[in-house]
Amino acid sequence: MNDAPFAPDFADAIIRPSPNIGERKGEAPVDILLLHYTGMETGQGAEDWLCDPQSEVSCHYIVHEDGRVVQMVPEALRAWHAGRSHWKGETDINSRSVGIEIVNGGHEFGLPAFPAPQIDAVITLSRDILARNAIPPERVLAHSDVAPRRKRDPGELFPWDRLAAADVGHWVEPAQIGGGRFFSKGESGQPIEALQSMLAMYGYKAAITGVFDENTAAVVAAFQRHFRPARVDGVADASTIETLHRLLTALPALS
Repeated sequence: MNDAPFAPDFADAIIRPSPNIGERKGEAPVDILLLHYTGMETGQGAEDWLCDPQSEVSCHYIVHEDGRVVQMVPEALRAWHAGRSHWKGETDINSRSVGIEIVNGGHEFGLPAFPAPQIDAVITLSRDILARNAIPPERVLAHSDVAPRRKRDPGELFPWDRLAAADVGHWVEPAQIGGGRFFSKGESGQPIEALQSMLAMYGYKAAITGVFDENTAAVVAAFQRHFRPARVDGVADASTIETLHRLLTALPALS
């Protein structure tokens, strides 16, 4: 007899329900897979926090370091994981996404490496979610992508390239870091406007002002953290701009 409060969407998931849920809003389909790290000292502490009504946060899944997958919110419902966020003009990311929390101490605890069994489990779970929800590769996102001024997770050590090799997410080989012209805070002009336009075209909240301000620097750093992780400094060097151009060119609508 199965006395679980809901049937798992992912067959191998252990069920532990979170009370921090709601109904999805609007008519839009689930078309974003959002990846986080827990940013806490232990996985059990993170799981307990996500299930604590006082935290007012939750996620659909948490993936532990040993590969165990715990489902806390049915995919049909809205988990509270994205917070204030934005992607391609959308602001209620929670209503359009499935969220996965990946146990990792994050930047506050030394940014430890992600164990292989954990990444294997994230890939298997993600492939299952993508197949059931028809989420396109370019909408497999980092929390830092949708909230670049607030969040840094899952961080620059997360192996996005390995996920992409398993058909999870959008990825191109980053351009090699070298010399040449670069743009940073305080600069202005048409090249900055072009950079902001490219970032906005990909989906980031980058106001096209022609001024390289704090928000532009945060967005550039978020982009680097996901797509050019060898150097995350918020400076738009030639490698960053070329990598962004490659990603845009590789998008289905632009190819």
